[in-house]
Amino acid sequence: MSLVDTSSAAPLLSVRNLVKTFPVRGGGIVRRTIGQVQAVSNISFDIALGETLGLVGESGCGKSTAGRAVLQLQRPTSGSVVFDGQELVGLSNRAMRPYRANLGMVFQDPFASLNPRMQVNETIAEPLKIHGSTPGEARERVADLLREVGLNPEHGNRYPHEFSGGQRQRIGIARALALDPKLIVLDEPVSALDVSVQAGVVNLLDDLQQRLGISYLFVAHDLSVVRHISDRVAVMYLGKVVEIGTRDELFGSPSHPYTQALLSAAPIPDPKQERARVRTVLRGDVPSAINPPSGCRFRTRCPLAEEICALEEPALIERGQGHQVACHFAEVVQVAAPTSNR
Repeated sequence: MSLVDTSSAAPLLSVRNLVKTFPVRGGGIVRRTIGQVQAVSNISFDIALGETLGLVGESGCGKSTAGRAVLQLQRPTSGSVVFDGQELVGLSNRAMRPYRANLGMVFQDPFASLNPRMQVNETIAEPLKIHGSTPGEARERVADLLREVGLNPEHGNRYPHEFSGGQRQRIGIARALALDPKLIVLDEPVSALDVSVQAGVVNLLDDLQQRLGISYLFVAHDLSVVRHISDRVAVMYLGKVVEIGTRDELFGSPSHPYTQALLSAAPIPDPKQERARVRTVLRGDVPSAINPPSGCRFRTRCPLAEEICALEEPALIERGQGHQVACHFAEVVQVAAPTSNR
C-alpha cells in the first residue's frame, strides 16, 4: 500500500460514466445482433498519483473489462477517461501512441501474455524499440528492469517456458515498467500463481510503487491481496460500482449488502473470530448481463430488498470521507480486523 494522501492529491486518472457494451449475435448464416451485454455500466472513479485502487467483485462483474477500457485496449461505448489532463476516449490509435508510454498492463496469465517464440530480452525490449530506443539503450534498460524485478539479467536470453510462473509474472511486470509508466492496470496479477509465490509478487509491486511512485488499478477477487495492497477499494456487481471507499473503511465498516456478503465469505485466520462472525448469505444466482434486473441490479439476491429497489436505481451517494454506497437501505456493519500481520 502506498503512503499517498488521496484527499489532497489531484487525480492522475479520472473515469466518468464509463460504459462498455458487447453485441450478442444470433445463429444462422446471417449473424444478426439480437441484444447487448453491458459489461461496464456507467461507472466512475479517480486514481491519484502513487495510489492503488482495488477493483473487486465476482467473476463476470466487468472489472477486467473496465481496466482494459481505461487503457483503450477495448474502446469504451461511451463515457470519459481523462489521464493526466488528457481525454483518451475518441483518440485514434495514432493519437493514443504518445500516451501508451505512461500506461502499462500486467495480465492474469503470465505464460499466455508472453510470446513463446521470443526471448525474454526481446519481449521486454519490444515497447522500448517501438518508442524509439536504440538497440544499445534497449539492452541496458532491459538488464536494469530484470534486476529491478528480482531476476538475473544473464537469463534474458531464455524463453518463457524456461521460467516458473512467478518468474514469468515478474517478466510481465518488467515489460509493463519498460517505458516508466505513471499508471499500471494489474488484471488479477497473482490469481494464476501458487499461493507460495503470490506474496513475493505482491511485495514486489508494493516496493516498486514506493520507489517509483506508480499508480495501480488492481483488479482482483482475492480480498486478502486487495486489503494488503490497496489505498481505496471499489466493489463491482454486474457492471456497476456499488461501494467505494478507503481500504480501512470498506473492510472495517462495509455498508452495501453485497460488500458485506463478500467479506463474510472471506476466511479469517483466527478461529475465534471465524466462529463468532455473522455471515451474509446471498440467495439465487447472478442475473444475466443481457437482461439485468430493473432498478437495483443486486435486488434479486439482496436480503434487504423492498419494492422501491425494483422501481428506482440507487445512486452512488457520498456517506462521508469519500465513502460512497449505492443502496436504498445501506447499513454500516462493523467488522473486526483479523489478527494477522497484514
